[in-house]
Amino acid sequence: MAIANGTGGYQAGDGNINDVLFVPSAIPTAYTAGVTLAPADLFGGLVVYNSASTANLVLPTAALTDAAFSNARVGSSFDIALIALAAGVPTITVGTGWTLVGSAAGVASKSVLFKVVKTGDAAYNLYRTAG
Repeated sequence: MAIANGTGGYQAGDGNINDVLFVPSAIPTAYTAGVTLAPADLFGGLVVYNSASTANLVLPTAALTDAAFSNARVGSSFDIALIALAAGVPTITVGTGWTLVGSAAGVASKSVLFKVVKTGDAAYNLYRTAG
C-alpha cells in the first residue's frame, strides 16, 4: 500500500480508511537510571531504558493515571513496550493501585510488551504479554 498523497494519512473520523492510520504519540524519554514514571510516559506506549545498569521504573499511582486518562472506563486498555537499548535490565514496578500479572522484568537489549487494563476507580492491572 502506498502512502496517500493528498490527505497525509488517515486520522480517526477523517480521511480515507485506506490511508496510514496516524495516532497521537509522545516522543519517549530514554531513561538511564531508576525513576518514577509520569502518566505522560505511558501516553505513547513506549518506555525506553538506555543504561548498562539495572534499575526499577515505577509506574505512577493509579489515581494519577486516572486523572491523566480521564476518559478511561473499566475494561479500557492500552499497550506499553518497555525497550532496553543496552545491557542494563529495567524492571517495571507497580505503584499504588496497580496489580502485576506476570513478570515485569525487562530483557537486556530487547523489548518487552505489556497490556494495561483499567479494573476500577484508581485500579489497573499490568499484564506481561510478550518478551
